[in-house]
Amino acid sequence: MATLSSVFDPKSIALIGASDRQGSVGQIILTNLLKAKDRKIFPINPNKETLLNLKSYPDIGSVPKHVDLAVIATPAKGVPGLMEECGKAGVDGAVIISAGFRETGAEGALLEQQISDIRKRYAMRILGPNCLGFVRPDAGLNVTFVADSPPPGNIAFISESASLSSTILSWASYAHVGFSMIASLGSMTDIGFGDLIDFLSEDWDTRSILIYMESVRDAKKFMSAARAFALRKPIVVLKPGRFAEKAKAEKFSTWAPLTGNDAVYEAAFKRAGVVRVKSIAGLFHTARVLDSKKMPGGPRLAIVTAAGLEFAYAGAGLMATDALIEFGGEPARLSPETIGILKNTLPPQWSEGNPVDVLGRTDTAGYSQAISACLHDPGVDGVLVIYAPMNIAGPEDVARAVIDSAKKTGKPIIAAWIGGAQVRKARELLIANDIPTYPTPEEAVRSYLNMFNYKRNLDLLYETPAELPERKAPSKQKLGGIIHQALAEGRSILTEQESSEFLDNYAIPSTPSRTVHTREEALRAAREIGYPVVIKVVSAQIPYRKDVGGVITGISSDEQIEEAYTRMMREIEERAPGLPFEGISLQKMIEDVDYKLILGSKRDQDFGSVIFFGMGGINADLIRDFSIGLPPLNRTLAKRLMEETKAYRLIQGYRGKGPANLEALEEILVNFSYLLVDFPEIAEIDINPLVIAKGMPCARDVRIVLETTSVEDWLSINYASKYPHLIISPYPTHLVEDWKFKDGTEVVLRPIKPEDEPLTREFLSSLSEETLRTRFFSATTRITHEWLVLLCDTDYDRHLAIVAEISENGRRRIIAVGSLHVDADKNAGEFALLVHDDFQRKGLASKLLNLIIGYGREKSLNEIDGQIMSENDKMIGLARKLGFSKKWAQGGTQVVSLRLK
Repeated sequence: MATLSSVFDPKSIALIGASDRQGSVGQIILTNLLKAKDRKIFPINPNKETLLNLKSYPDIGSVPKHVDLAVIATPAKGVPGLMEECGKAGVDGAVIISAGFRETGAEGALLEQQISDIRKRYAMRILGPNCLGFVRPDAGLNVTFVADSPPPGNIAFISESASLSSTILSWASYAHVGFSMIASLGSMTDIGFGDLIDFLSEDWDTRSILIYMESVRDAKKFMSAARAFALRKPIVVLKPGRFAEKAKAEKFSTWAPLTGNDAVYEAAFKRAGVVRVKSIAGLFHTARVLDSKKMPGGPRLAIVTAAGLEFAYAGAGLMATDALIEFGGEPARLSPETIGILKNTLPPQWSEGNPVDVLGRTDTAGYSQAISACLHDPGVDGVLVIYAPMNIAGPEDVARAVIDSAKKTGKPIIAAWIGGAQVRKARELLIANDIPTYPTPEEAVRSYLNMFNYKRNLDLLYETPAELPERKAPSKQKLGGIIHQALAEGRSILTEQESSEFLDNYAIPSTPSRTVHTREEALRAAREIGYPVVIKVVSAQIPYRKDVGGVITGISSDEQIEEAYTRMMREIEERAPGLPFEGISLQKMIEDVDYKLILGSKRDQDFGSVIFFGMGGINADLIRDFSIGLPPLNRTLAKRLMEETKAYRLIQGYRGKGPANLEALEEILVNFSYLLVDFPEIAEIDINPLVIAKGMPCARDVRIVLETTSVEDWLSINYASKYPHLIISPYPTHLVEDWKFKDGTEVVLRPIKPEDEPLTREFLSSLSEETLRTRFFSATTRITHEWLVLLCDTDYDRHLAIVAEISENGRRRIIAVGSLHVDADKNAGEFALLVHDDFQRKGLASKLLNLIIGYGREKSLNEIDGQIMSENDKMIGLARKLGFSKKWAQGGTQVVSLRLK
């Protein structure tokens, strides 16, 4: 990542606005830079010949050496001109400390836009403006105007706020807390959260990332970078504004969880495997525990305390239990066997349940036995030990008992040592032995649940989804024509029949409808459909039809249909006089409805199209039981989306009502996400209600709202490659291709999918040692689930793996994989090929490599590299034949490269 290295690991730095005036920003930054290891520093000040014993230069163009990084600390109005000078001088990057840009209004926003335009013209990278800068303690590099610098460590802190970054810097220096980096992003004109996460992913010193985020700016890049990092190391985010956004949303929108935006952030963090906390203290507490090798398998926590009712701290266990339930955890139910062991171990007055109050008279052995009994209970996922100073057993003795217990288990143990000076040494002892330790039970419980949520998010990332059944391909051209026609007519809302066409094409069951315009037409349609029927007014101007008498159900005869039609016309005229409507819709009435759900999509300002699912019906906006997901979905993600609602428990069977077909619901959610992927013109979809009758789901009402896009814009959309409404790249269907061997064997060449894990395992397990060695540089490759997930569940924006699949006796079989890993800057990629022994020398490797080269060109890469064993003559010959040249060779391997531009 050369471009970001120029900013965060520069060999030469120019400070524009350098000063020797004590206490000035320019003086503090220059003083900090002079402490840097092995860096050339060039002060820029036209009024000084020397600054702090360094030669000063009048402008950046006068510096005799190449400058990697310019640090700009001057008034905002002059910054665009200085950036132009930097560009002409060939400077690679800039840190703009200066404030006074977008945050000040229109004039400042114009200055910021000028800076952005200059950056793009000269291909520079910018941190800021309006930022504190950054610190990399291990490199001795402090590019900020804060004199304090923390010791080196393994935690990186990225903040949008300069003031919070400054506070953390000062606190870390005082508290001797180590960091690998502290960076302030400011206005994020260029470098944002995703860029820094990518940079830190290549930093061996960084074991976790803490983020303070107010807005994401580039959601697509953040999601891509965060997911890649979170698969290996934890990311913890503090994002404020949860209730401010909710209040604003409820004021302006029925669908507050969506328009409010914060719930969408929550869903995005879960999808990326990121843990969200609610306080600054939570950031650092959580970072410590997520680095642990022991993660809870569930939310069930056993609490061991020694308060006893006679002591002031008697409520500590109850406080912990309250916090556990409030924050979404679960007090573990101790088994009868565990209760029996504790009865034989503890005093007769013990609590006989969870929390396990071992009483203040209990000695260290009693603690140890209670902890051990809980850890051995299969219904316990983790143990919290609470110590208060009013106990017979000393704080350090109990701490040693906890440490000893932790060595004998794979389950996590956390500790809350309540008190001041008398428990300080015990806390230090616990922390030194990697036991997460807190001053209050509530903090301990929060950290435990953050551990659980992190583990659950990781499990979701690593879970292999089940295959969907084959379905007929949707008629995208026909559906596109419906959109085209609506936009040409100036309509932004599709008719009910048009909307039903979309559902039918994506295998979402719906109730057929007919639109009529007279009482006679209604009578004929009702007879043809068959009673009972429902009639509804059709109007883009009426969002809630029942409010104007626009829905009548249970119509069972000719007389009733005539009477209902007349009554509806009268009520609409009385309640909504002059309101235009397109007719009356008739539907077959679904009887014996057990549950009413809602499934829909809205367009979020940061994350594009989002999916919501929950309790439906006319009271959905009052009940507000929603979960939110990001398209595209697979079966695993669809199931998680349902599980996060109260409705999910309801539809599994409630008070005599049968359960819903959950697999059918999963398929509907996945297909619904495909519909959203394929049509960026769709701004909103509401399926309400999605009814469950006799176990089967069916869409009874659907409303599709289009973006107000011109027909010309619609015609320019290329469904195969453009997804401006998505922040997660969908499956690249345009890369699926049929091919044949010379003997006529049919081969499907397609991008890999998460569902391919079983086939990929079979493929890898059947390869010879020689084939494995030439691909992985080792004859023995341990095939783990985690490794297969990294191979199969790829971010299509960064990693393309094309599999070659054949059919043998009705069974699918993968026989080759060709992959391209694109670097985070999207300038270059690295290819790799693996062909099964039985299918080598048949032209398959050449075909795959040609596909990879084509994809590299599609992604506008500058070059593609590949690392090949020097003895692999076949692969070297193929690469040379396709235009690759040797880049370098070392240690039995060589790297070949192909320039694409």
